[in-house]
Amino acid sequence: GNFFVSLSLIASSVLGLQTMGNAANSSVDQAASTGDKSVSNPAVDTASATQAKSKLVLDVHRDPNCGCCGHWVEHMQQAGVQTKVHVQQNMAQIKLRHGVTPETSSCHTAISPEGYVFEGHVPAKFIEQFLAAPVVDAIGLTVPGMVTGSPGMEYGDAFTPYQVLVLNKDG
Repeated sequence: GNFFVSLSLIASSVLGLQTMGNAANSSVDQAASTGDKSVSNPAVDTASATQAKSKLVLDVHRDPNCGCCGHWVEHMQQAGVQTKVHVQQNMAQIKLRHGVTPETSSCHTAISPEGYVFEGHVPAKFIEQFLAAPVVDAIGLTVPGMVTGSPGMEYGDAFTPYQVLVLNKDG
């Protein structure tokens, strides 16, 4: 069948974030400030999340010419997530195969053992929370583009508010 990807924002019941409204409007004034380390979801059992994280291995596909991908991998490893890095010449094929559209893409694509997709500079804590309680009909999460201040895109104290979006499978 046809495979379509649509965007919806992560609901507060899943990741403890404020619901942002229309995904087509990516204005930063309404964006969740993922720099807030206090954001948490009490519904997620911390012990289970920690246990799942220690077993989690993500396959990370990245372009050989991108340095920020390596910084994001370091962020994941510091959070206790194991990674297997695959340097790819044709990232467009990887993204297409996993349902990532140009509008939702970034520089690297990570795949969980269950087949969930984590596109771009998604913070480890949101990946862990998503995997602990996946969104119905979702294929993963994305931070489109390359946002200053997101994991792997740190530049001094610079920070641009950004949104973590849900990739939904429609059809």
